[in-house]
Amino acid sequence: MRLRVEFTTEPFDLDEAPAHAVVAREVIQSAELDAVDVGPFGNTAEGGADAVLTAVDALLRQSLAAGATRVSLQVNVIGEGDK
Repeated sequence: MRLRVEFTTEPFDLDEAPAHAVVAREVIQSAELDAVDVGPFGNTAEGGADAVLTAVDALLRQSLAAGATRVSLQVNVIGEGDK
């Protein structure tokens, strides 16, 4: 099964990326995922279910520890042809 996760961390800071946002990006970029797209207002990653779920666990734990007060995420099951 393949999954796509979309997430944001808060609070926002438009002048400088907060520590929790940097940590979340680092977690996702270092995970064993097939596709990663990070941006200032949202991030998306895709991969096998185990890899995505492991990355989401690390993302939640580490971004909350780094000061996130809210993490919004959505996980979708995607087909092999959905990119």
